[in-house]
Amino acid sequence: MLTPAHQYPTGVALSASRRQKLLQWASEHDGLIVEDDYDAEHRYDRSPVASVHAAAPDRVLHTGSVSKTLAPALRLGWIVAPTWLRDELLEAKHASDIASPLLPQLALAQMLTDGSYERHLRLTRRHQRGRRDEFVAALRKALPGARVSGLDAGLHLVLNLNGYDLDEVELTDRLGRQGVLVDPLNRHRVRPGHPGLVLGYAGLTPQRLRSAADQIATTVSELS
Repeated sequence: MLTPAHQYPTGVALSASRRQKLLQWASEHDGLIVEDDYDAEHRYDRSPVASVHAAAPDRVLHTGSVSKTLAPALRLGWIVAPTWLRDELLEAKHASDIASPLLPQLALAQMLTDGSYERHLRLTRRHQRGRRDEFVAALRKALPGARVSGLDAGLHLVLNLNGYDLDEVELTDRLGRQGVLVDPLNRHRVRPGHPGLVLGYAGLTPQRLRSAADQIATTVSELS
């Protein structure tokens, strides 16, 4: 199971060579790839990334949802499954909860048909790109020694604190007590690495993002 279009938290897309190796593994080992189309619609500085499913529809189970484009409370998602797996999936879905809510499905189908879903995505991208740009500019001004990455897509970024000698967990806890909720990068690692923070910016005003950047910079300075 993987997210080829946008990995969390780094934001990178799976390269063509890695995709080829993945498909080769599936073919040689009779394997099934679960492709989560995570954050694919929230892209700003790059063209859409092709799905792995398109290259091997009999080996890839492609999934997606409207949680990050419309609302998590809708509880709507989809699976594009290999033909040989569909009956088993339908049976499992029926045994789990029979069906997804009808009215939200009909509303989403109408949005897809009349183009309003695509118009909504274009508007959302414009708003989120503006938030991202404001946050990045504030972080670079407040912390010129840090590096910001994972900017091409998604609703978060990574603040790499390579030049700072500090404890990510202590930094996260102190920021949390000050009202700035962040995620330490080491929570997502298997091996040790340089300190860093995963920062979300969706749904926040530019003023709040600038304030958060200043608070992060102040706390980093106090701990390093």
